[in-house]
Amino acid sequence: MRLRAVRGAVQVERDEPGVLRGQVGLLLKEIMAANDLVPDDLVSIVFTATSDLVSAFPAEAARDLGLTDVPLMCARELDVRGGLPRTVRILAHVETERARADIRHVYLGGAAVLRPDLAPHAADGVPGGEPARRPAGGDRPEGRTP
Repeated sequence: MRLRAVRGAVQVERDEPGVLRGQVGLLLKEIMAANDLVPDDLVSIVFTATSDLVSAFPAEAARDLGLTDVPLMCARELDVRGGLPRTVRILAHVETERARADIRHVYLGGAAVLRPDLAPHAADGVPGGEPARRPAGGDRPEGRTP
């Protein structure tokens, strides 16, 4: 088995615990399905949330899915001018036989604009998703990618 990183993000509809947990849970399910992962494949997951999301810890969604023995951590996303609001990002460390090029990163709703180059499995139409366009001023300073 190889250690790989899987990225994902979702722009949540509104800052309410049930909405945030539901949409982050959907993102986790999509990441696992897209990469043929089972809970035992998960090594750890780091969640970041923009400063406008304060109603719940994004990691609670993982616990809701029964991921009780996976190390989880939440952090605040950098507050960059022009950044996409109401966004939770995930960096999941997983054990898999997939080559790095075969990892499927998942960006749901309005978050699909963050990394269209990494998101062949991007989905619009997720509740809370805004139109798929880059925010005014860009999402990243000086054109750098995170």
